Amino acid sequence: MASVPLSSLSLAHRRRPADAALTFSSSDLSFRSGSVGFGLAKKNQRVRVSVCRASSFVFRNLDADDFRHPLDKQNTLILRAIPGLNELGKALLGSVTEQIMLLENIGTSVLVSKNQLSELHQLMTEAAQILNMEAPDLYVRQSPVPNAYTLAISGKKPFVVLHTSLVELLTRKELQAVLAHELGHLKCDHGVWLTFANILTLGAYTVPGLGWLIARNLEEQLFRWLRSAELTCDRAALLVAQDPKVVISVLMKLAGGSPSIADQLNVDAFLEQARSYDRASSSSMGLYIRNAQTRELSHPLPVLRAREIDEWSRSLGYQQLLKRAIQSTTPHDV
Repeated sequence: MASVPLSSLSLAHRRRPADAALTFSSSDLSFRSGSVGFGLAKKNQRVRVSVCRASSFVFRNLDADDFRHPLDKQNTLILRAIPGLNELGKALLGSVTEQIMLLENIGTSVLVSKNQLSELHQLMTEAAQILNMEAPDLYVRQSPVPNAYTLAISGKKPFVVLHTSLVELLTRKELQAVLAHELGHLKCDHGVWLTFANILTLGAYTVPGLGWLIARNLEEQLFRWLRSAELTCDRAALLVAQDPKVVISVLMKLAGGSPSIADQLNVDAFLEQARSYDRASSSSMGLYIRNAQTRELSHPLPVLRAREIDEWSRSLGYQQLLKRAIQSTTPHDV
């Protein structure tokens, strides 16, 4: 089963009209017949990343449910209870679509390895080790839109794609947090459900009569799950970064950052902004507007994600995970 892009980094995307070109739209990556876009790079431009030292704490025997967000658990159970969902998804997503997705990505990107962008390779390898999982392949793709996403093709090694603009925007620690977020999707087997979120609704829209109503209702449930899955993967990012400010800084930069002003951004001020959003939306009218604002989004609002990861970093559950990692860390790991 192929999974569509899990663009946990980009800001929330709204639904696209049913008659749009075939687009797997949870990231900026799209598959349209006869057209592939390429961004223009500056002459002699290089992608450079400084080496990141491995984290002191490795989470041995880490299970996805050790850090899965409660809303992710809840909404996953709801999806699994929908009769025939797995069978319908497999019917809609065939080998041809998988091949298109695979070739579109590997044909227009640079494969990272020990001999190609080795510093990025090291960041990915370290993040996978910390999360107790095998590292997927990593590609870098030219794009002016800061983004990252994951693809899992049946029978093939999954891979993560980083956009060049994201590499330029973030520090090395923040980049590793991004990679950890994408690893979280693989660790939690999110790919199958994200595929459903895009393919099933597009397929249902083509069904006459009640098909559109069915698709609309199903899409709302899938988007609700997707937003909660992003919260889980933000936690995976924190497990690797082991500093909530690193993860929050990524969210802040994606909300309103650029390389030229990155050093002027303030994480504490962004957290206060998140708290002010909570206060402003705490009334009955505020809650109604807040729900209307997020209902059709594939990702939670950046301020809400920042507040969530800040709260989890101070929770007993996170502290217990850290304690467990410290106790299992050998002198060689430090």
